[in-house]
Amino acid sequence: MLTGDLLRVKISKERVLPLYLPREGAQWLEAAESLLAIFREGVGMTRGEIEGEIDELFGSGGKATLVHRGLAKVLEDGAEFEVVADVPPDVIRSKVFAAAAAHRRELARAQPHLHEGDSIPAGGRPQRPAFRRDVVLEAVAAELDVEPQTLVDGMFADLRDENRMLSFRDMTAQRLLDRYNVALAQAVLLRSVRVQVEVRNETPARYRQLFRQLKFHRLLYRVSGSMKEGYTFHIDGPLSLFSATTRYGLQMALFLPALLRCKDFRLDAELRWGPRREPRSFHVDSGLGLVPHTADAGTYVPPEIPAFADRFRQVAPAWELSETTEIVELGREGVWVPDYRAVHKATGVDAFVEVVGFWKKATLDRLLDQLPRLGPPRFVMVVSEKLKVDEDALEKLPGPILWFKEIPSAPELAALLDRFLPDADR
Repeated sequence: MLTGDLLRVKISKERVLPLYLPREGAQWLEAAESLLAIFREGVGMTRGEIEGEIDELFGSGGKATLVHRGLAKVLEDGAEFEVVADVPPDVIRSKVFAAAAAHRRELARAQPHLHEGDSIPAGGRPQRPAFRRDVVLEAVAAELDVEPQTLVDGMFADLRDENRMLSFRDMTAQRLLDRYNVALAQAVLLRSVRVQVEVRNETPARYRQLFRQLKFHRLLYRVSGSMKEGYTFHIDGPLSLFSATTRYGLQMALFLPALLRCKDFRLDAELRWGPRREPRSFHVDSGLGLVPHTADAGTYVPPEIPAFADRFRQVAPAWELSETTEIVELGREGVWVPDYRAVHKATGVDAFVEVVGFWKKATLDRLLDQLPRLGPPRFVMVVSEKLKVDEDALEKLPGPILWFKEIPSAPELAALLDRFLPDADR
């Protein structure tokens, strides 16, 4: 993800326009190849050494190197770094600093003192014995059973510039340019308040995947339209939330590659830009040619669900719980995409189950109003208290809701589902 200091944009008529790199630009393809060569040869080098080679090749400042630093940031984000030290650096520092302080106290006690009647030696007061760095290192090395050089190498190994690169995600030069362009758009979206996305002419499978991606990334959204006409999504931006802004902003940026897989879409975002949070706008559509960098992995499931579903099957064998890809139309008020369908094996009674991550009270109020009127006859909302973003979110909402903090309670869900059964089957 590009940081704010690496953004390359211009402002035209209050619209933020990222300065994308041409995919076939010879100048930038050559620069990308040079950076890739540095990273390919940099396995085992420290982050500081790699950055030093980049500065030596492209220069260490100025707008001319902003692209190079951005391309390098993309590669760095795909690399794996670790602290390489035989002894934890904080342990080394603690012991070396304590030993150095003790050594200085010993030297102070060893310094000769002048008494009344003593003659002042030539050159002034008696000199304190010199501080011996090697003595301190040898003492600590003996205590830790390592070589003194090991202490020197590892003392600050946990600092960012001293982390060593273990591996990095290799790619072609053109793919690096593609990834950089998407990273520019993602960084702009981090400043969004509201986002509207229109998607048309997609297959049912692609629409279902898009809904699943919205749920997987726990984005707050409303949707209108139909599978035949296309859908319009109204998504809350990171700067519209009371809390969890950074985490939510990352989820917003991670959703963009899924949208780029659609062949007919447009995205319009309302931004708050710069230190003064001035209103600006941002636009992306399928004609820009941004290329998604992630694999087309299909349908995702929110991370809480697998363990919860397995537990439910153990404690409630009377119910069959299965993932559903259904999109429930709510008339002109949008659609609903539940996560699971639970079917009672003996009676055939079914109910939909949805796990809700980030949420606002107003959003749940609206959904709980729509579902009884326009949705299926039986449903349960499983709602996380941990990922709330409303200030008054602890207020209990009406409706069939199972609240949870870490993982939903399978027995509690089973009890809620049993309420849907005829009296004789409860």
